[in-house]
Formats: sequence, structure tokens, C-alpha cells
Amino acid sequence: MSDLELLTQSLARNVKHWRAVRGFTLDVLAARSGVSRGMLIQIEQARTNPSLGTVVKIGDALGISITTLLDYEQGPKVRIVPADQAVRLWHTDAGSYNLLLAGTEAPGPLELWEWLLMPGESSGSDPHPSGTVELVHVTEGELTLTVDGTDHHVPAGASAAFEANAAHVYGNTGEVPMRLMMAVSVPPVH
Repeated sequence: MSDLELLTQSLARNVKHWRAVRGFTLDVLAARSGVSRGMLIQIEQARTNPSLGTVVKIGDALGISITTLLDYEQGPKVRIVPADQAVRLWHTDAGSYNLLLAGTEAPGPLELWEWLLMPGESSGSDPHPSGTVELVHVTEGELTLTVDGTDHHVPAGASAAFEANAAHVYGNTGEVPMRLMMAVSVPPVH
């Protein structure tokens, strides 16, 4: 079985599981996530490979991390994620990408990401649930972080923290690749 097939089946199983745990019908999850009922059915039947944005919306609506949605192993209390098992969820032909390194529920979703943005590229994100916080640390280049329409320049070696309940964009307006580490903390669903 290919990695993509494994992720598709894991996503299907985990969306069904967490929807049942939360007591959500398909209609409730569709309303909470903004993902159509038809798309949710396709995901739960492992008949589609949804976009990163769709997976984020489902995770946010369920109050769980992307790592939990894509996890295909139930492991011990300490879980080592080998470099070759990190999950690349977004990439461009120019070489930009994001890499989900690890995640957990603590008590809400907590994720650790690595991002690489090539010059002139950007990636936008819809607002996350209220209470979501993101931390970024730029290791190479300069990040142009746009939050709620305002640009913030974060050079290599600097960090930023922000409330992610507004639309935000990670951009590289420089002439060299930009690399950052990011942690995302989403409050638990009540």
C-alpha cells in the first residue's frame, strides 16, 4: 500500500472515529467545519485526497490535530517520529513546502511544523478557532507574516507569536529561501 493510500485510509478511519467521539452527525460536522457533507462522505469512505485546508477545517471542527487525523498507529506515551515519516501536506513546483513533524493532544491539538518558502511564494490560511495560537521561529531568510491584512517582517533568528483566529499568510518576499519552525496550539472542543 502506498503512503498516500495509507494516509487516505487513516484519515477516513480517524474522521469517523472522532466524529463519533464528539457525537457529531455528518451535517453537524459539515456545518462546524464548512466542508460539504458530500466531501465528508468521500473522506470517510477513503475515496478522495482532500486539500490541506480541508483537513485543517475538519481538525479544527473536531478539536483535534492534523497529526491525530492522519495517525495510523496508536503508540506508547513517547512517540519518536523518524524524519522519513514526517508528513508533507503542501508543496509547490518551485520547491516550497510544509512538513508536519509531530503533534499531540495537550489537552487540545498541538502541532510542530517545518516550512520552506521559496522567493516570491506564499501560503494563506483561513482563521482558526478562537483561542488558537501560533508560534514561529525563522531559521533562514525573512518571513513576511500577514495577519488580518497587516504585514509583519520576521528576520532569521527572530520569533513571533500570534492569535490565529484571523486570516493569515506566510510569505517570502525576499530573494533567498525562507525556512521556519512553527508550533500551533488549538483549544479543545467543548
